[in-house]
Amino acid sequence: MNADRITEKLNILADAAKYDVSCASSGSKRKNENKGLGNASNGICHSYTEDGRCVSLLKILLTNHCIYDCAYCVSRKSNDIKRAAFTVQEVVDLTINFYRRNYIEGLFLSSGIFKDADYTMERLVLIAKKLRTEHKFNGYIHLKSIPGASDELMHEAGLYADRLSVNLEIPTEAGLKLLAPDKNRQDMIEPMQYLKNEIVLHQEEKKLFKKAPMFAPAGQSTQVIIGATPETDQQVLQSANYFYRNFNLKRVYYSGYVPVLADNRLPALNTSVPMVRENRLYQADWLMRFYGFKVNEIVNNEQPLLDLDIDPKLSWAIRNLHVFPIDINKADLQLILRIPGIGVQSAQKIVSARSYGHLNWEQLKKLGVAINRAQYFITCKSREFERRDLTGTKIKQFILAQSASKYLKNSHTQFSLF
Repeated sequence: MNADRITEKLNILADAAKYDVSCASSGSKRKNENKGLGNASNGICHSYTEDGRCVSLLKILLTNHCIYDCAYCVSRKSNDIKRAAFTVQEVVDLTINFYRRNYIEGLFLSSGIFKDADYTMERLVLIAKKLRTEHKFNGYIHLKSIPGASDELMHEAGLYADRLSVNLEIPTEAGLKLLAPDKNRQDMIEPMQYLKNEIVLHQEEKKLFKKAPMFAPAGQSTQVIIGATPETDQQVLQSANYFYRNFNLKRVYYSGYVPVLADNRLPALNTSVPMVRENRLYQADWLMRFYGFKVNEIVNNEQPLLDLDIDPKLSWAIRNLHVFPIDINKADLQLILRIPGIGVQSAQKIVSARSYGHLNWEQLKKLGVAINRAQYFITCKSREFERRDLTGTKIKQFILAQSASKYLKNSHTQFSLF
């Protein structure tokens, strides 16, 4: 009977957790010592590690009971759904039993709010503490930090969890007030600021003292819902950029709004956010973090929305044809990074390889350059492609035609990141 009850809870609370997408495991270096269980370096599921491996994850809510009535949340208190809650020991036992059966390699734990922030956060921390201290569990643990929780609880969470994250939920404060009037953006900001300061402090201590304890070694992240409120892509990316700069976030996750609840403050139930918009936001986010692009270069007042037909890097190149063609054998790294069809690793390889001689098209292809895109924007030692001086509109048409051809050949659409 008890097993049936646990199974029922698991079905309810695992399903409720599916709307949280911020569950990557990159960055943790926790090692398995003293014959403990698990090893965070192996990653978690269903996520991807830095080297591209897909790994397993127990992803659940502690409870779907909640004192808040956020319009966009399926667990809001006014929603007529079946409620459930795990005890602390039930989550610990599930994690250990699933790990021993080789179902998972880590835990992603979030929660609705029981009574208040501290009451809920205390239980999340206790789960992580029991796993680490009683079971010597060294697998990956990601805890959702509860907005408004005390600094003391946030500190303890950082000692046991690999990553912590506070969901901003809506990109702007105005949007949050519209859909979640009971919540306060400042309650989200304060734990993020505390975590930033503690992570920096512990990193400095680790340099001085080898045995200094780890504190959230995989950093902190956040998630925003896209499409529930009318923010433009420009506003979304400006918000993300602000939190990257001021809170040292590892990642901002973008989750397209899923229309599951009827509410006059929300889009119609038959209105869903195109998956490609999520994709474009992630691509733009990548450009900001790794390619040196500023927000106003990707989107601006004149063009506040990302082009859904082509990726943001190609869109920028077409709007700035005066920069091209670029001589691949002379341009510096930062300029090469702006060429469509060339990623970070390929750009670094180009800079390194050309010290031995001028590069031609065939060599660029071997270095990982997507010639079908880059050909319109670069020159190199060998004969130049005849079409590189086409207008931006025609370049876009050619590349879209190539994408359509690839779709028909492979029977699935692939949106190229770069």
